[in-house]
Amino acid sequence: MIALDTWNLSIPVGSPSITIDTPKLASGYTDTFFKSGDTLFFWAPVTGTTTKSAKYPRTELRETKADGSLYNWKYGAADNMLRAAVAVNKVPSTGKIVIGQIHCYGSTEPMLKLEYQWKDASRLGNVVAKFRVTPDSEPAVITVAEKVPMNKRFTYTIHLTPTGNLTVNAAGFQWGKKVDNSWASESLYFKAGVYTQDNAGYATEGGAATFYKLAIEHTPKS
Repeated sequence: MIALDTWNLSIPVGSPSITIDTPKLASGYTDTFFKSGDTLFFWAPVTGTTTKSAKYPRTELRETKADGSLYNWKYGAADNMLRAAVAVNKVPSTGKIVIGQIHCYGSTEPMLKLEYQWKDASRLGNVVAKFRVTPDSEPAVITVAEKVPMNKRFTYTIHLTPTGNLTVNAAGFQWGKKVDNSWASESLYFKAGVYTQDNAGYATEGGAATFYKLAIEHTPKS
């Protein structure tokens, strides 16, 4: 079983879309968009509703405390790690879904999006990091891994140290960058699941992924 006692879940129904709180999620919640057990399955159709201020639908976990309250952290306080093993099962016509994030509380602009980008020509996908050097900058786009098949399991980690060293490992490849000090005062949190980067098409079109492992670690700075 993958522990869900430190997450809540956004699903693409309601206006704005609704959030399943941590106690309900951890007790075995399941629906059309999310199934849990030994694995986690996420489905976000392009016709789904969106969270406030978002353009695209998501079925996505957000970091919380065990009581369901939101958990936000300063990167300088701990060694921060998100670990996952995942297979992308479906993409929309844009070919793009976000499968992991470091988001910023009170902002619509995350520090990092980890995105799977399917290429029709090769019938393979790339894993791409979209990284903001500062909270106000436009994201740089970095290809971390190439030629990643759909429906094949791969691992990723997102690691942000107390000194601001950010490392992304995906499908056996690695990229790293030192974050700007302007991020030090921001309240951050991890997200994981499926954030479909498309909002047009039929209800059968969207993003889907299966997570085989998912865990967060915050190791306090010694």
